[in-house]
Amino acid sequence: MKKPYGKLIGASLGPGDPELITRRSWAVLQSGARWIYPVKKAQEISYALSIVERGGLPIPADAVELVFPMTRDAEALTKAWVRAAQQTVELLAEGRDLVFLVEGDASTFATFGHLARVVRELVTAQGQTLEVETIPGVSSFAAAAASTGVTLAEEDETFAIIPAAYGVEVIDHLLDEFDTLALLKVKPLVDEVIELLEKRDLLATSVFIEKVGSPDERIVRDVASLKGEKVNYLSLMLVQNPKRVRGELRRGCRKRKEAVDASVAVAA
Repeated sequence: MKKPYGKLIGASLGPGDPELITRRSWAVLQSGARWIYPVKKAQEISYALSIVERGGLPIPADAVELVFPMTRDAEALTKAWVRAAQQTVELLAEGRDLVFLVEGDASTFATFGHLARVVRELVTAQGQTLEVETIPGVSSFAAAAASTGVTLAEEDETFAIIPAAYGVEVIDHLLDEFDTLALLKVKPLVDEVIELLEKRDLLATSVFIEKVGSPDERIVRDVASLKGEKVNYLSLMLVQNPKRVRGELRRGCRKRKEAVDASVAVAA
């Protein structure tokens, strides 16, 4: 009888502070499961691995890196993903559990979800089953809110998370729909976002956070001072719009603006 595949575990480590690693992830890291971790280039330093190192855990000699290049080349990305997934399947076929180290939360803008999906498909195609466990963790925006003292949402307020790469037009629109925005990976659009916030008079209610929870964490409340500056890839902004016009509440939820306008027109 063929030896069953090991379990694939996504261990969330939080955004940088090892004290934010959950007890469950900490236990899995010491369970004897083989570590696999992401890097952008072969033999490059892994940010996820550095979080665990700062926590005091030694790196197992048999830990394996998986390369996920930072590129927009679709062909190169596809090849890298296939290679990483096949490598993961081969390791799981040994029957030993694998724990994939994930910075932040494994279910939020993380590599793990896609990797687990592809690996499961490959294992299923071989007529086998695969057990996958996802361990939740502290996200970068939640840690940033705690570090800066920003409340993401209170009572019936609204909150949205968006990669800044969607562009300032989308961000401008969402500022009218949500009380707070978490703009992730703002590096390429810092100047454009600042110009938008200045135009919307929201600089005073915005804050920039870089490498939250790490020894290199940086908080900038004078967001305009970042204009023209090159910031780290691991950076985000929290933007609050206290001037946002909200709809009327109905059973604990706000009515859509269109419904409110329609009811007013009928009453008139």
